[in-house]
Amino acid sequence: MLKKNILLSLAFVFATQVLAQSLQADRSLGQDDMRQSVEYLASQELGGRFPATAGDTLASEYIVGKLRSSRLKPVLKGKKKKAFYHDFTYGKTANQVTTHNIIAVVPGKDKRLKKEYIVVSSHYDHLGMGGEGSGSRRPDTLGVHPGADDNASGDAVVLELARHFRKVRAPRSIVFAFFGAEEQGLVGSKKFVEWMKQDDDRRRNLPDDIKGIVANVNLDMVGRMRDNAMNVSGTGTSSQFKAMVEEVAQQTGLQVTCTPDGYGASDHASFVAADIPVLFLTTGGHMEYHTPADVPSTLNYEGMEQTLEYAKLLITRLASMPETPDYISVPGSNRTMHAKFKVTLGLMPDVMGASDKPGLRADIVVAGKPAHAAGIRSGDIILEIDGKPVKDINEYMQRLSELEAGTTIPVKVLRDQATIVFQVHLKPAKK
Repeated sequence: MLKKNILLSLAFVFATQVLAQSLQADRSLGQDDMRQSVEYLASQELGGRFPATAGDTLASEYIVGKLRSSRLKPVLKGKKKKAFYHDFTYGKTANQVTTHNIIAVVPGKDKRLKKEYIVVSSHYDHLGMGGEGSGSRRPDTLGVHPGADDNASGDAVVLELARHFRKVRAPRSIVFAFFGAEEQGLVGSKKFVEWMKQDDDRRRNLPDDIKGIVANVNLDMVGRMRDNAMNVSGTGTSSQFKAMVEEVAQQTGLQVTCTPDGYGASDHASFVAADIPVLFLTTGGHMEYHTPADVPSTLNYEGMEQTLEYAKLLITRLASMPETPDYISVPGSNRTMHAKFKVTLGLMPDVMGASDKPGLRADIVVAGKPAHAAGIRSGDIILEIDGKPVKDINEYMQRLSELEAGTTIPVKVLRDQATIVFQVHLKPAKK
């Protein structure tokens, strides 16, 4: 009997070790695949993936190839390859551009819940060669803007999520969407939402209308994780979201900062505008953002693996909720979204900042812009603007909306342990 128990114990230990090695192998494989996707999508050959360019086409074909190999279902009737494309046109009549979203579906396995759809999204376009008016932070330098973090990182994670949920189907149906022309003003996601509000007998494997979409999980710039930290926005857009986000953070050991509102400069904003609750995952900004230096070698691939595991658990929880997630309109986010900005400080605030820290950190201060000219530097923590407190991104945006171009205002910052007040001369925000 003792010998049998020893053998059983040894067998259990061996099986546990094999399972652990298998899981580790899966993680390594996923990390390798994500690295491969980023290196291709952010390669010099794709030229920055500007909409309707050869690089845009090659990126689309790569993503469609991955979706087909994972055996996801397309969303249009017709030829298999083109059935993953949702084409759209945007721009003024004389300069119209035609590009597309790439969309695939994994049907849910629950008879009732499969009629409800979660959209998991990222955008695959970027700034091309940059230049004046492109959104580049180096507009005077023409060169490939690879967009490794923005947003080849998100695409790589979403491709792995698609493969995972094809193997481990969730109760609800999941749409995997790679939006085009995000950098041009969230065009692709807006066009998708508009399309879902219309009748189209070419559609298949999608809900009949927009009401069938019950949530959006959007990933944008998830490749530069620092200190196991991630920000999740939209946690106030449904009463169930904040607790869910925090519980999954505890499971995975990530330091997650929650932001209640669901507006912002990425595709989840298009869903909030349609009264759909959202969760937006990002690991924040950095000095290479919107420059030619956003290259694959700068990414934290172990951090991307952590993001992938977090997203798997979060989406599984969301797709398994017995009740449809409710939608809450967050008043603060509406104010921020529609604020009219007449001025710019020329900095990118840190969306990762925890609410219990004083002020809002200036993650990136752009050389030559008003804040930089006044002496403010990257890493400074903004405490006040024009004598009014700034404790989070919403207050920061509100302060900006109150300012006038041509004036000089005090900006109080915390640098190391010293409090410094800079006089900032405000310039008009570009239209």
